[in-house]
Amino acid sequence: MSSMTRVVTARLGDFVDSFIPPALAADPNRRSLARLFLISHLLGPFLGNTVPLSLLLVSPHPGYDIAVLAASITGFWLFPIALRLGVRYELLTGLSIQNLMFCILWACYFNGGVTSPTLPWVLTIPLLAFFYIGSMERMRTIVLALFAVNIVGFAAIYGLVPPPSNGIPLEHIQILGMISTCAASLYTIMMAVYYARALASQSEIEAEMRSHLVTADNLQRAAADAERASIAKSEFLAKMSHELRTPLNAVIGYSQMLLEEAADMDEDDHVDDYRRILASGEHLLRLVNNVLDLSKLEAGRVEFHKEPISVRRTVDEVVRSLKTLAKANGNTVDVRVDAGAEVMIGDGMMIQRALSNIVENAVKFTRNGTVEIACRRSTGDDGDVVDFEVTDDGPGIPANELPHLFEQFSVADDLTSAKYGGTGVGLALVHRLCSLMGGSVMVDTEVGRGSTFTIRLPLGVAAAPEETPQIATTRGDAARVIGGETNDPKMAVAVNG
Repeated sequence: MSSMTRVVTARLGDFVDSFIPPALAADPNRRSLARLFLISHLLGPFLGNTVPLSLLLVSPHPGYDIAVLAASITGFWLFPIALRLGVRYELLTGLSIQNLMFCILWACYFNGGVTSPTLPWVLTIPLLAFFYIGSMERMRTIVLALFAVNIVGFAAIYGLVPPPSNGIPLEHIQILGMISTCAASLYTIMMAVYYARALASQSEIEAEMRSHLVTADNLQRAAADAERASIAKSEFLAKMSHELRTPLNAVIGYSQMLLEEAADMDEDDHVDDYRRILASGEHLLRLVNNVLDLSKLEAGRVEFHKEPISVRRTVDEVVRSLKTLAKANGNTVDVRVDAGAEVMIGDGMMIQRALSNIVENAVKFTRNGTVEIACRRSTGDDGDVVDFEVTDDGPGIPANELPHLFEQFSVADDLTSAKYGGTGVGLALVHRLCSLMGGSVMVDTEVGRGSTFTIRLPLGVAAAPEETPQIATTRGDAARVIGGETNDPKMAVAVNG
């Protein structure tokens, strides 16, 4: 039963709201008043017409007075239509209250005056006025003025022109009084109940709003705390990165000196140890740089500089910085830069940083294999782009890990991380850098077959370089520089273990 009541109430509410124009519905207070106004005018005539119907049944000689009363009461159904058509709400409330006073005083005049059985309906006048106008001071004054004018006019007419006798027997008048009183009571109860529900709903809304305000205040405090924590974190990372870089640079520098000295003196027993120290130091330095860069990106304190850069020199610098790690894992790194991708516009340092993280993952997770770096020009959705493709024949990445691959602190799996090392910072940094440079990063992988990571960045320039860049080729521990033309279309940079 309660479910049926809720359904009926909901449908009635939708029907009532359909009469409220958008301008009136935009104001919550005026919308509540309009709902009460519409409920009164849509349901009131059903109860109000019980009076003329009763008069019609008990009157021995029904006259025009009953027809006028019935027409006036039925006329209340015109007010919702007028409101829907855009007639001003204040004007309609004034006319409605005037029509109500006319109906009550008209029925009293023709049915006993102050002893009329319809007199209880006078009590509905201030009640409905309160429901309709709420806190509108101007309308209160108008309603009081209307009430005073109508009472004075009624008294004057009643005193000067006595009403005709309707000939209704006394027992019938008593029955009519009971019907009229019951109808007025039901009407008053109906409006009071609806008003009470409206107040309850408003109280619930206010309580919900207070709850939301408390939640919003808590969120603001939490956001302020998070911002302070982020600033403190950035300051801590900046200070710690400086403190870490200083000893790391010393470790890397001395490791290089010891490695060169051991190689010159043919101390093969120490070469591998020095090489591991150097590789670990360089890896730790890259990790520190990644964490610091990621922190700066989150804080929005990284500036990008656009200038012409040599793609080949950028790639060669990445390969050179990872030479030790590639040798330690027995990998070969091949580089191919197409003629159309020799020069591009961008931030060379940031492009090198992004590419370095991709290549480092490739040489770190690959054992005794090949890592290929291919740079080519292609056409994207927004114009010409340069694709940096890094392909390895390593273990590959499981499909279930791909959705989280570029999130912070995400690595392929615990076993791979424990075996090869990994923090999940590098790829997150690559993703951020590529997005901020107007590009993207993609991956194509298969478990057991290897992976291909593609960094796609805007070309920004179509000019070819004025001179052929040099290609550094390193085999074993010896390095030689080849310039000029070559018959090898791949123009490879090979790093062999």
